[in-house]
Amino acid sequence: MQANVDIANTVSLQNGARLFINYCVSCHSAEYMRYNRMAEDLGLSIDMVEQNLMFASDKVGDTMTIAMKQDEAEQWFGVRPPDLSVIARAKGVNYLYSFLNGFYIDSSRPTGVNNVYYPNTAMPHVLWELQGLQDKSGDAHQLSPEGEMTSIQYQQATRDLVAFLDYVGEPAKLVRYKIGFWVIAFLLVLFLVACMVKKEYWKDIH
Repeated sequence: MQANVDIANTVSLQNGARLFINYCVSCHSAEYMRYNRMAEDLGLSIDMVEQNLMFASDKVGDTMTIAMKQDEAEQWFGVRPPDLSVIARAKGVNYLYSFLNGFYIDSSRPTGVNNVYYPNTAMPHVLWELQGLQDKSGDAHQLSPEGEMTSIQYQQATRDLVAFLDYVGEPAKLVRYKIGFWVIAFLLVLFLVACMVKKEYWKDIH
């Protein structure tokens, strides 16, 4: 599945950050990202981040760590939930987007779900309330509750979450995008000036 994320879309990144804090950070850390850096890059005030995207024990200069001990996590899930700081760079945005849209009901699994793109994953479907529970074909299961979102809304939500993970993996990418725009604009202007100078220089030469 194609993620088609846009990390230049600030609203998408803000929604992705909200989803990450609400659904992911209880198990997955992002130890290379600091809350204050996220606030600056995503156009959020420190107060907004402190009130909506941080737990009471966190400080705005802290990295996104979790309270759950890795040994306990391994005991509960069988594996240690990976840090998500560079997961988008390691796996690719298309894989992450597919994974988040690939859960289906599987009563043989301890979590009650499996994943088309990562068979026998230990991760539960933490977004099931948003998507609802699906059968393996991708259709809503007749015995499961419907999700809070439509299929299109859920796909957009997971796209926003993946965009945020893509940003977290390389925050400097946002700066490069901004600088790149002005560099290209400068080169275009320079090219036009060079053409005008060339035309003026050669006008009397036949």
